[in-house]
Amino acid sequence: MSGSTGGMEWGTIGGQTPERAHPSESLTSPDSGGPERAAEAALRPRRLGEFIGQKVVREQLSLVLEAATARGRVPEHMLMSGPPGLGKTTLAMIIASELSAPLRITSGPAIQHAGDLAAILSSLEEGEVLFIDEVHRVARPAEEMLYIAMEDFRVDVIVGKGVGATSIPLELPPFTVVGATTRAGLLPAPLRDRFGFIGHLDFYSPEELREVVDRSAAQLELELTDDSAAEIACRSRGTPRIANRLLRRVRDWAQVRGSGRLDLGAAREALRVYEVDDRGLDRLDRAVLSALCGRFSGGPVGLSTLAVAVGEETETVETMVEPYLVREGFLLRTPRGRAAAPAAWTHLGLTPPEDQEGTAPMLGRF
Repeated sequence: MSGSTGGMEWGTIGGQTPERAHPSESLTSPDSGGPERAAEAALRPRRLGEFIGQKVVREQLSLVLEAATARGRVPEHMLMSGPPGLGKTTLAMIIASELSAPLRITSGPAIQHAGDLAAILSSLEEGEVLFIDEVHRVARPAEEMLYIAMEDFRVDVIVGKGVGATSIPLELPPFTVVGATTRAGLLPAPLRDRFGFIGHLDFYSPEELREVVDRSAAQLELELTDDSAAEIACRSRGTPRIANRLLRRVRDWAQVRGSGRLDLGAAREALRVYEVDDRGLDRLDRAVLSALCGRFSGGPVGLSTLAVAVGEETETVETMVEPYLVREGFLLRTPRGRAAAPAAWTHLGLTPPEDQEGTAPMLGRF
């Protein structure tokens, strides 16, 4: 992640933002690692008018920013929530760009102590935008300091220890916090209430993703046909980050094994090589469904048992696989465990057991 609007990254060691831990690498994972972030940065829009999708959030943000600019004051603190890969970091960068303000980037996991946060806050300039990714993971000791800083633009620095300790208030210049979270429900209510604007980002439609793919192809100077763009878009799981990732893999295939032209044949063949099927399911997705239908007769089965069956960590299955399978109607989460929906059997070309045909749709009611 890089701040292209004149800002810098901030972490706990050497000014570097620590990498997020990824339990499993996947072409269709909405998360991104270090090299992936560098590739994404080149494709990010710089202004709000260039941002594709999220029409409601864009309009709301435009009003907030224009009103603050007209009043000559910094905007209220803003919170962006939604699944990974939908543009929360990009919007934070756009906010700083629209305000012509410097951008400071950090993350919740990097703020483990009040001192970490105090060091960041005390160095902010007036009007600066502080972006906190995964804000729900800010450590508890730093949360109370963040509350005061956001509301009163002040931090209390503790000098000394024990009975001789004294609190010295340090005034801060006005600034704007932009928080991003994939799990808004984990945000403490006092922190959530200090955000004056909360925008929720939804998954993209295939038409919007096609616009994203076309725009990225133009920036990468790729010859992309309309049917190829549509094919990539429909396999991108409603997520621009995945769409851009698949586009780069199709480009690789076309340059190495094809004619260099990204047509429908190149797109389909490249995605076959990378094991992304026509519904956007990858190898791990199909492994989970195959284990559920083949080994456990459609379930229900416990999450840990299912994870062992596919040789993955429980967290990987729960956070990287389940959300999409549930959203697409392949998987049912029930109090008794995970169960295959009728669409899972159909997608795998399998016939459900006779007792499963009638009961699978009802498992979600327990």
